Amino acid sequence: MSDHQNLQQWVERSLPRQFLTSAAPQLYPLSGDAGFRRYFRVNCTPSLLAVSAPPEHENNEAFVRIAALLKRGGVRTPRIYAVDYPQGFLLLEDFGDQLLLPLLSSETADRFYRKAEDTLLVLQGVPLADSGLAVYDRQRLRDEMRLFPEWFLKQLLGLDITTEDNRLIEQTFEQLVTSALSQPEVIVHRDFHSRNLMLLADGDMGVIDFQDAVRGPLTYDLVSLLRDCYIRWPAEYVSRRALNYYRRVVATGVADTVPDSQFLRWFDLMGLQRHIKVLGIFARLWLRDGKPGYLADLPLVLDYTLEQLTPYPELHDFKSWFERRVMPLVKMQHWYQKNRPCR
Repeated sequence: MSDHQNLQQWVERSLPRQFLTSAAPQLYPLSGDAGFRRYFRVNCTPSLLAVSAPPEHENNEAFVRIAALLKRGGVRTPRIYAVDYPQGFLLLEDFGDQLLLPLLSSETADRFYRKAEDTLLVLQGVPLADSGLAVYDRQRLRDEMRLFPEWFLKQLLGLDITTEDNRLIEQTFEQLVTSALSQPEVIVHRDFHSRNLMLLADGDMGVIDFQDAVRGPLTYDLVSLLRDCYIRWPAEYVSRRALNYYRRVVATGVADTVPDSQFLRWFDLMGLQRHIKVLGIFARLWLRDGKPGYLADLPLVLDYTLEQLTPYPELHDFKSWFERRVMPLVKMQHWYQKNRPCR
């Protein structure tokens, strides 16, 4: 029996009474994400989502546990109606189809980012005590960035990394990790961006894809939102929103006041850590997992990387190396387009 047939039969057995229909429920496939999860809309009333998330690849226990943690804290996560851990099946509340990304324009950005920031404030206010979340520690931060030399530089670009290259890369990674670990600690979603935020029918902002949440740096989710890998805004707009958000965080008591320059340095270097990691992840999604769609997003991530290196003299050696050793190979790639416009 196929996985789809197994899922179909499991849904029929697991469908809550209030969703039962006169005929057997049908499952309609939806587009997936960067992981191994597959989504199906169940044609009951109201509709539900059936998820096939292979347990050898996806941590479904963490998904269920973190969904409950965030929901208790006031974050709108999908209600979970049924779970089969051995098979990797879940039956979830259907949040609909309205992702934040297509709603964003220069006319709507302030309104929708305010709503997203409201949601992030709630998420960052969830108590860390007894959360059971792993810590975004030095090893984890460095391991993520090491995807960049392995998958982006070596596998995608074919760069022969020298001992001197590696020394500079590791030195830069250490600077970024040190900055990250100096920040106040909050719950970190780790993918808080416009493809994981949904505008719900009742006007609330729904949050999805939260199963990798950890305890970590204050600015991580904010930079994921404002320097989104899928949409670009003018640098001045991003900095202004970041500082305004920080003042709101301070007002809640989650963080103490630091100079604006210190917060923006945290924000910029956190973005650099994330985007260096993402270069490796997007390359791996293509080379290992056969998902070419993320190649089109690499130019924006590269732009972010170079822009965030520019203001900081201590990172200029890495910036010069990046421009000299990496960008000539990037410019030879079929997916590279320079100067993607801001919204």
